[in-house]
Amino acid sequence: MKIGIVNDMPMAAEALRRVVALAPEHQVVWLAKDGAEAVELCAKRKPDLVLMDLIMPGMDGVEATRRIMASTPCTILIVTVSVECNASRVFDAMGYGALDAVDTPAVGSGDLVAGAGPLLAKIATIGKLIGDGIARPSALKPMRTTTPSSQKALVAIGASAGGPAALAVVLAGLPRHFPAAIVIVQHVDERFAAGMAGWLGQQSALPVRLAKDGDCLSPGTVLLAGTSDHLALKAPDRLGYTPEPRDYAYRPSVDVFFQSAVQLWPGKAIGVLLTGMGADGALGLKALRAKGHHTIAQDKDSSAVYGMPKAAAAANAAVEILPLKCIAPKLVDCLAAAAGTGADT
Repeated sequence: MKIGIVNDMPMAAEALRRVVALAPEHQVVWLAKDGAEAVELCAKRKPDLVLMDLIMPGMDGVEATRRIMASTPCTILIVTVSVECNASRVFDAMGYGALDAVDTPAVGSGDLVAGAGPLLAKIATIGKLIGDGIARPSALKPMRTTTPSSQKALVAIGASAGGPAALAVVLAGLPRHFPAAIVIVQHVDERFAAGMAGWLGQQSALPVRLAKDGDCLSPGTVLLAGTSDHLALKAPDRLGYTPEPRDYAYRPSVDVFFQSAVQLWPGKAIGVLLTGMGADGALGLKALRAKGHHTIAQDKDSSAVYGMPKAAAAANAAVEILPLKCIAPKLVDCLAAAAGTGADT
């Protein structure tokens, strides 16, 4: 991959350049000392990946991400001293389209290889996503299903790059007494998943927390996938985590959860696929539609990154393609109509 580095500290920028050089398949094509220079360089020589610092004099990484994604979209990985301490800014940048975040490598001690591991792993994963050389999740083992019940409702939401801001809009539009359980699978590093749950909870009248192994689904509660393993229904109403498929680049995978809902969820389900890079969730959304459930994909104009919803639209997986602001009202209307008719799907 051709990589651009954005960092105002010469020593840090040089350390990042040396880390990238450890993987000969990657090449640093430019270094920018601040966000404004990064915007200019992206326009002149668009890289495959930008390693974006958050805190810089002048234009910071959040604003630079916003401008790059609006003018010359490319993949952006936030690389900052402490993701945990800058969680709100990380979520802001991800809302504008940054794909992921990682701590700046601790290479000051001289052990470059050891300190470079987490960053190189992120770059390798992103390389798979960019190339779309991704193993699709294999079909889950057949399991006994239960009799559908009109009294149960689930909203399953998948998102990636641009997801935090989109999720905040959707959740903010739902009433306090929302009659369905909500499960969110957002591509996010497990180290700051808890911070994202807290941040989303501030935007919503509904309680938001990380999903735990063995959790039961309940109306009006939002559960967010919280580990690098895949979240799935292990039984009707009961969640769990699984490492399989191990070779799937998207972790946690939207497809894995959607497919488990197709197999095991006993009532009405609505699948929603929001902004994100790649194609994760498209196959699962199509399976939900084929089962008779309502499915929604975010439209191009309101998506920070029109990848995942585009794949869903191309696969005819979405019953409706909607602007972001219309998704929450549609969810409310769909559940109200189902309650009025007693329909299961």
